[in-house]
Amino acid sequence: MQVAIIGAGPLGRRLALAAARAGYEVLLEDVMPSNLHHAQEYLRQELGPEALPSVRLVSTIEEAVREADLAIDCVPDELESKLEIFCLLDRMAPPKTVLLSPMKNVSIADLASCTYRAEKCVAVVADAKELAEPSLSGITLRTPSQVADETMKLVSEFWEGLGFSTSLAVDETAGTPET
Repeated sequence: MQVAIIGAGPLGRRLALAAARAGYEVLLEDVMPSNLHHAQEYLRQELGPEALPSVRLVSTIEEAVREADLAIDCVPDELESKLEIFCLLDRMAPPKTVLLSPMKNVSIADLASCTYRAEKCVAVVADAKELAEPSLSGITLRTPSQVADETMKLVSEFWEGLGFSTSLAVDETAGTPET
């Protein structure tokens, strides 16, 4: 499976490392060259130079998602950032690509409704600290109501391959006015 990780900050780097160690082909993207440089040094220290080919560093979203089965955004957990990246991923990724986003503050159902692939959108309800250590606890996968079975299978297998136990929750908050 090919995994595109958008954002090479601390969370993106850790996910890239975990995915590479689990045997996935990883493309790590960031628009900031300094983040890619830090990621390259981090991965070289953790994986060694001989294992670096399992992670390719790229500078455009289009290059990262061109053949991705799974695209994970590691942008800040705020509506504007998530909406912008989901729209870009939806436009640039092939139809097969599942969009995955770590978040606690944004509704995946609302984001999914802004794409042409709502059935392929999933949130991981966790923050960077929780995703840093699989042994701490399981994670919850939150989906819009129309998520496809094959999407859940792919996403569950990915996280379980990284050592997490997963549970499922449906996002019921789409379109709900805040009180």
